[in-house]
Amino acid sequence: MQDTELINKILLTQRRMTLELSTKQRPFIREHPIGDKRGLLVVGPRGVGKTTMLLVAAQRQNILYVSVDSPLVANRTLTELADAAFIEGFDGIAFDEVHHSRNWSLHSKSIYDSNPKKKIWLSDSSSLPLQQGVGDLSRRFPKLKVPLLSFREYLSLKIENNFDSFDPFNAKLDDFQSVLSTCNVMGLFKEYLREGFRPIFLEGDYKERILGIIEKSIYTDIPFYVHKVQENHMRAMNAIVGFLATASIPTINIDSMATQWSMGKEKLYQLLDVMEQVGLVSIIRYSRDFHASGKGAKIFFTDPSMYAALDGDIGNVREAFVATMFRQAGKSIFACKNEQNGDFEVEKLILEIGGKSKPSKSADFVIRDDVDLPAGKQIPMWALGMMY
Repeated sequence: MQDTELINKILLTQRRMTLELSTKQRPFIREHPIGDKRGLLVVGPRGVGKTTMLLVAAQRQNILYVSVDSPLVANRTLTELADAAFIEGFDGIAFDEVHHSRNWSLHSKSIYDSNPKKKIWLSDSSSLPLQQGVGDLSRRFPKLKVPLLSFREYLSLKIENNFDSFDPFNAKLDDFQSVLSTCNVMGLFKEYLREGFRPIFLEGDYKERILGIIEKSIYTDIPFYVHKVQENHMRAMNAIVGFLATASIPTINIDSMATQWSMGKEKLYQLLDVMEQVGLVSIIRYSRDFHASGKGAKIFFTDPSMYAALDGDIGNVREAFVATMFRQAGKSIFACKNEQNGDFEVEKLILEIGGKSKPSKSADFVIRDDVDLPAGKQIPMWALGMMY
């Protein structure tokens, strides 16, 4: 296929995808414009809106969007695609899911350096490509992390009301009441925990889409980042997902699982680490756990709606949600070594998670899922979803 014909086919696909974009777009896209960036790496789990972000920005400028995992470009290098696009007059190029291209980092660096007046945007479902790349990619391609959908953003998409973000630990009562007076917060929060962590809920079939994301993450994404992935490794990761969905205690037995799936413990630790990097699980460690790899103190699904999608035990959803909100908001969260004090430690605050009857122990705050307003040491759980 000639270059001009290929570029026209890619452009036609881009235009079709742009026309199919929902008129509702998550606030993060509006609040984080990328149009002025010459080089950029957009990272985040599948389904959070990275493609939409690229298409919206490309539509407003003369940028060619290329889905690198498309068979249409499988035999072309990024350099060849960029050269063809620039010859056709485009002012930049956006490569989506860039890890699918061989030697992507070498080509991205070369394109950036050889075309100083062109924009080069990259996206991926993990930040691992930036870590594994060559050269000073972080300088050329600063990272923009697209988080899972916050409750604030979910409300914006669900009921079309825009709320300001606030810190629930330092907010005024008016901040809480401004949301509570507008909608049925408690009912919507329950829906959010089941379906609201990715804007794909707008398209319907949320459960099926989440199951598809889990499958693609394991079988399509992770093999790019783990050396010599074998069939038993894939089955082990599926077993981890299934076990975490139903386990009442959020952890796994490394020795038992390594033996069961015929692999070394280091390989299992590596798989867990990459599962975390692609947004499947969150490994919560103790505050002074400096091990590069391990299972930590607790393991949750990064996306709490996966518990419902997998028809699992929702008993861990509350702690999973709390862990996810703090991490997505850019805060470090650790497990308390002494559970008599609380469940988590965040910025020197000890937090206990539970319902109305949950005692505060020695915690600074209790995060409750069945109260709507703060009182004393208690913070309503839904308010953590307003942090970003």
